[in-house]
Amino acid sequence: MEPQSSSTTGLMIINLFLFFLFTSATVNSGSNLPKCDIDLLEFPLNLEYFEAEYFSFGSMGMGLDTIQPDLTAGGPPPVGAKKANLSSLVNDIITQFAYQEVGHLRAIKKMVEGFPRPLLNLSEESFATVMNDACGEDLSPPFDPYANDINYLISCYVIPYLVAGLLGVESGQDAVIRSLLYERAKEKVSPYEMTVAEFTGKISGLRNKLGKNGVKDEGLVVSRDEGAEKKIEGNVLAGDEDSLAYGRTPREILRIVYGSGAEHVPGGFYPNGGDGAIAKGYLKRGR
Repeated sequence: MEPQSSSTTGLMIINLFLFFLFTSATVNSGSNLPKCDIDLLEFPLNLEYFEAEYFSFGSMGMGLDTIQPDLTAGGPPPVGAKKANLSSLVNDIITQFAYQEVGHLRAIKKMVEGFPRPLLNLSEESFATVMNDACGEDLSPPFDPYANDINYLISCYVIPYLVAGLLGVESGQDAVIRSLLYERAKEKVSPYEMTVAEFTGKISGLRNKLGKNGVKDEGLVVSRDEGAEKKIEGNVLAGDEDSLAYGRTPREILRIVYGSGAEHVPGGFYPNGGDGAIAKGYLKRGR
């Protein structure tokens, strides 16, 4: 666990505005916000679109184009998303998450104009690549996020933690996912010779590597020296040395979701990159 750096100060601005966003009934796109604040508020839409689509398809087999088409603003449909093979309990939880994400998208767009849904690659191959990179080898057979409860929850572990670093309202979803996985921490992920806890540790390690800003991510089980107050190995809620939530800057998040380790090199879940002034600004600098 490491102290948070001052580079996350901007995230406080996001959460401050989101406090007013989710508690005010009078905000709208005509609000007189400084351009820099609008940019910061718009950026999380990239991840909210991801979650809305992934949770909706995973639990219901349909996405925003069916559930709330106006929120897509004409953006391209996601690639490879489909219904996951989930138990009734997990399916119910993910369905709740899906509709929560619809509300999050709508709420943000009440404050700022936003942008169309970016192209998202939610295919089996996209997640398999992430797992291969995390494990340092090509898994055989390739990891299928839609195969069962365990695989889907592990795939969900990839994104909500990042969003929670930007939006406090997402931390609850992350906690639920981590809790469900922690209950199964010692189970082997079939057909691989790795437990659920080992998978989460490898995914967290990959995100730290791609984020390039130290340890801001931890798996479900850590060494005692890394645990809360250095007294425990269970790590159902990841946090810094004071057990406070880690923060991620937009730059770090782009490095991770692109899978490239570079905020100006798109790929991974965002083949064409993210949208909004912040993401586009980094893409332009890379040309």
